[in-house]
Amino acid sequence: MVHHAFCAGRCDGACLSNMERPTAASWFRARRAFLYCLNVLGGVAVLLTGSTTAAQVQKRVAIEQIKAGIVGVGTFQRTRTPQFRFLGTGFAVDDGRSIATNAHVIAQLLGTGSDPEVLAILLPSAESQQTTIVEVTRSAVDDEHDLALLKLKTGRLPALALCADDVVKDGDEFLFTGFPIGAVLGPFAATHRAMVASVTPIVIPSPTSERLESSVVRRLQRGSFPVYQLDGTAYPGSSGSPLYDGATGEVVGVVNMVFVKGLKENALTQPSGISYAIPVRHLRELVTRLR
Repeated sequence: MVHHAFCAGRCDGACLSNMERPTAASWFRARRAFLYCLNVLGGVAVLLTGSTTAAQVQKRVAIEQIKAGIVGVGTFQRTRTPQFRFLGTGFAVDDGRSIATNAHVIAQLLGTGSDPEVLAILLPSAESQQTTIVEVTRSAVDDEHDLALLKLKTGRLPALALCADDVVKDGDEFLFTGFPIGAVLGPFAATHRAMVASVTPIVIPSPTSERLESSVVRRLQRGSFPVYQLDGTAYPGSSGSPLYDGATGEVVGVVNMVFVKGLKENALTQPSGISYAIPVRHLRELVTRLR
């Protein structure tokens, strides 16, 4: 608007004074003013294009760094086909040996017997379609906030940085990376955009009726806690995905569920576009508790 007003002033001043009998000089001044405006607007366009490109590069770098710490979470059994059963997404935190995910992802009872079922993570390869399956153990569970930590028996992964402040507001835009419909689409981490539509209270129910013990009942009676409602589509398999700032790569939340219209099968056929994430402060507290 500033440039437009400036152009109008230059052009009008050159032409209106001689409107009845335009001269070559007046036309020349008007033309020069017009070209000046084009140059100014062109410079603004270049600046905007440059800043957008820089932001895109920054976002791509953040996504690649995040993907290095993303894993598939599931169970492994040698005599089963397939041996690895995909349950959700996880990501490395703290010292790189801890894997954060949702409590409901690892809530099921493991099979026993001569070929016991064990918790495991799937490590995708950035250079090929080959994957590595590593056994993990359950180190901490926070049912109230639907969070869990797994522990690598050997090795470390690049740990994702957890945001130190709770600065998330309505309208903020973030990314989340995970394995949507992982069992079908395979071990290829995908990134989606999401805007925080609302910070809303919620109560996390027990993952299974078997775990509806007295402590869970008391928690439900205590009431809700705030979570992030996202204007973004998550799918089965996205549970446990980090919600993070595309500029810094800092994790601000953990995707934990999607609003389903009707039957749970509709999460695939009729996605609502409404998902939820647990604020990262609860994950920070869980990690601190284990130190």
